[in-house]
Amino acid sequence: MTENQQQNESEKEMNLVGHLSELRNRLIVTAVFFIVFFIVGFIYVKDIYWFFVNDIDLVLTAISPTEILWIYFSMAGLVAIIGTIPVLAYQIWAFIKPGLTPQERTASLSYIPALFLLFILGLVFGYFVFTKLVMPFLLSLNDGMFNIMFTVDKYFKFLLKVTLPFALLFELPIIAMFLTSLGILTPDFMSKNRKYAYFILIVIGVIITPPDFVLQIVVAVPLIILYEISIQMSKIIYRKKMNKHKEFMENEGN
Repeated sequence: MTENQQQNESEKEMNLVGHLSELRNRLIVTAVFFIVFFIVGFIYVKDIYWFFVNDIDLVLTAISPTEILWIYFSMAGLVAIIGTIPVLAYQIWAFIKPGLTPQERTASLSYIPALFLLFILGLVFGYFVFTKLVMPFLLSLNDGMFNIMFTVDKYFKFLLKVTLPFALLFELPIIAMFLTSLGILTPDFMSKNRKYAYFILIVIGVIITPPDFVLQIVVAVPLIILYEISIQMSKIIYRKKMNKHKEFMENEGN
């Protein structure tokens, strides 16, 4: 191995170590913010709890001390996840920033607040579906046959099972735009695989909602609309990307 090759190998190793060190530091920063938000959520667990139970006409029951502890950790964890999303998104952006053009940096940075807002909007929509559609439907099946009693553990696990998938799915437009700007995804690919995406979204709707056809359609339709919005947003980003590439090639030709 020549001296130049050895130097190149050494530089590559140093760059790799530097990237890994930077990644570790950014993960540490994200973890610190997660812990801070978790502590804040832990302090305000009672307020969060009463916010969620105000929309139901039932008294939740705790049948073991661990359920009380579970509520504290789950509510604090939810606050920590919501609060950490923009921090994590920024850390990811900062890590890949050196590989982006100035235009891509500016465009992708604007995705971070949108990512956070869409996550909140998804939670709100999921909570609406839970309180206005899912719970009323399930309670209507009782028809006076049973003495209904929900435990804290079972109720909130079911609540999170319904709402969190919506929060994640509402990120589709931003994810599609971001991947398109990086050249990983194209609107043509999304359009060609539309039927598979619809199938997956319908399956998710079936899993989230009770076995009632009307409810499943009510849930699936917004998800499909969300996918179509993602395609249109991807087209906008892809068109801008192609125009910039065309301008660059024309300038190079001149």
